[in-house]
Amino acid sequence: MGAVLAAVLAASLAGCSSTGGKRAEERAAQQAAEGRSAVNTPRWTFAMVTHSGDGDTFWDIVQKGAQQAARKDNINFLYSHKDEGQQQAELVQTAIDKKVDGLIVSLAKPDSMKTVVAKAVKAGIPVITVNSGSAESKAFGALTHIGQDESIAGEAVGDELNTRKREKVLCVLHEQGNVGHEQRCAGAKKTFGGTMQNLYVDGTNMPDVQASIEAKLDSDKSIDAVVTLGAPFAAAAVKAKKTAGSKAEIDTFDLNASVAAGLQDKSLGFAVDQQPYLQGYEAVDLLWLYRYNQNVLGGGLPVLTGPQVITRDDADALAEYTNRGTR
Repeated sequence: MGAVLAAVLAASLAGCSSTGGKRAEERAAQQAAEGRSAVNTPRWTFAMVTHSGDGDTFWDIVQKGAQQAARKDNINFLYSHKDEGQQQAELVQTAIDKKVDGLIVSLAKPDSMKTVVAKAVKAGIPVITVNSGSAESKAFGALTHIGQDESIAGEAVGDELNTRKREKVLCVLHEQGNVGHEQRCAGAKKTFGGTMQNLYVDGTNMPDVQASIEAKLDSDKSIDAVVTLGAPFAAAAVKAKKTAGSKAEIDTFDLNASVAAGLQDKSLGFAVDQQPYLQGYEAVDLLWLYRYNQNVLGGGLPVLTGPQVITRDDADALAEYTNRGTR
């Protein structure tokens, strides 16, 4: 992506002399580093509408990536979210009514989003899907999907659990109706050689999450691993384990500073990172490239940002980035 941007900048800003071209490139690099626009394209408006609930740190990281790319690309960036499918669809309709120049949406609840995404495409608004909905993205008319394949990510978890010789695992789903969450647990169950059962909890109520996990661990001491599907829920699982007197290993999807610290102090076994900063950054950047040059990546397939299994050995190297909120 950096190479493409450099080529565009060099072609548009370089003067007749090689010195002039070099100076133009240096100015653009400096502007990008300072968070200023590095391009002279129109001030387009891109909207991102996600299924995030309030206070979800994962989506804070996605936003940081999108905002950084928006500054570089001279984009007016709008962000909104609702964790209920119909309300998310209404926010997308609002973006359509504003006649935005590009739209980024997550498809955790695709049935609620199908009609409104089709409206955006019909209105001539380029759409990129991000994080969830890779299976539906192309059919809904999106240019491409950016994220991890949730089934593949789940399979990676099952493989890692096998490596760690786990036998009975609890997969904790914190948002009912989220197809990506179901795919994660199903993928893990597919490759895991032991027994895996799902536990549904109310992700908007963290005390309830902790109590539900604790009750399960207290009633079944044979559970030797708990997999949560989001970084904030890993901490609740660690507390539940301690209160229940369980010896189960706590593992999780997604990464943040708390998870990195947990890997370092061994309260967590491993994490699966899908690089949310990259999802936000690439979504904005690819929309800019499409508006500027009709570029599309993926060739009809998702642009994958994960999964990457992170262990204690990796945590030290990532601590700097998790502490600043970009990993």
